[in-house]
Amino acid sequence: MTTASRSPLSVEHDLADSPWWAGNARLTNLSGRLLGAHVAHAGLIVLWAGAMTLFELAHFNPAKPMYEQGLILLPRLAAQGWGLGAGGAVVDTYPYFVIGVLHLISSAFLGFGGVFHSLRGPETLEQKFPFFGYNWGDTKKITTILGIHLTLLRLGAFLLVAKAMYFGGLYDPTIENVREVTNPTLNPAVIFGYLFGAVGKNWIASVDNLEDVVGGHIWVSALLVSGGLFHIVTKPFAWTRSLFVWSGEAYLSYSLGALALMGFIATLFVSVNTTVYPEVFYGPPLVVRQNILPYFSSLDPNFVTSRTWLANAHFWLAFFFLQGHIWHALRSRGFDFRKGRVSESAVIPEPIT
Repeated sequence: MTTASRSPLSVEHDLADSPWWAGNARLTNLSGRLLGAHVAHAGLIVLWAGAMTLFELAHFNPAKPMYEQGLILLPRLAAQGWGLGAGGAVVDTYPYFVIGVLHLISSAFLGFGGVFHSLRGPETLEQKFPFFGYNWGDTKKITTILGIHLTLLRLGAFLLVAKAMYFGGLYDPTIENVREVTNPTLNPAVIFGYLFGAVGKNWIASVDNLEDVVGGHIWVSALLVSGGLFHIVTKPFAWTRSLFVWSGEAYLSYSLGALALMGFIATLFVSVNTTVYPEVFYGPPLVVRQNILPYFSSLDPNFVTSRTWLANAHFWLAFFFLQGHIWHALRSRGFDFRKGRVSESAVIPEPIT
């Protein structure tokens, strides 16, 4: 293998004496243990989703609007058309129970996998499973991993399309009932018109019909799989290798930056869109003061709806993700926060091609 031109500065921090609260930073160079932490983390997320669904279900009162009960997961399931009748009334809560239990069962398997790789599996995957091993500086391997992730994310978008078109449909607030979307919008001028601001005043949150929502997910699915395959079969172009820092901490900063962006977009979407987030489940759209921050219900400034909870939660999570992105990005380029300057011992990694 050859090495490319030098990439930006990256400090390789000494992890030997990292405190417990450093978390996964201690596992940066232990691919097997890092996999265990990754899987266990996924298990915790799925566990929360299942437990919270059952918790909300246990406190759910069908006689009251969802948005008045502090619910955040049941409204999402209702918007997907589960257990609904005319007018958005919940007529069957059994699907919610099944979904919650399936998440709990799934979390047990993920938890087992996380514990196994954390305690019993090889410390580094390269020891027994070379195919799954990696080197942070191996540009081809890292972009292949990116491609695999993009291809798997495509399944999430496609599952919504399948639910909308073939498995019961989605709740449509315009007719106040559940329907299947049989003719999704595939016209790129319409779908990308939202993206480039040609449709509506709230960017992609301007979408106001299920045909465009489902068509958008079809396009997202297609772009994810094509982008995934591209990254799997190719290696980074020479001019891109010098743009990035090829280290574990740098990849963490990129990921946090992407999460922050998605969080801010979700804040806007939850705040103003009533097609994907129907008023019957989330409450009225939020007042946007000076078009910057979502605030409270347009009906009662002192009443906090589910929409308010979600919008503000997404905003503040995105805000802190952004801080994490900046912090790790600076560290990856050699900045030492203890000294307040770029470390003199910063290492210039050589990306492997």
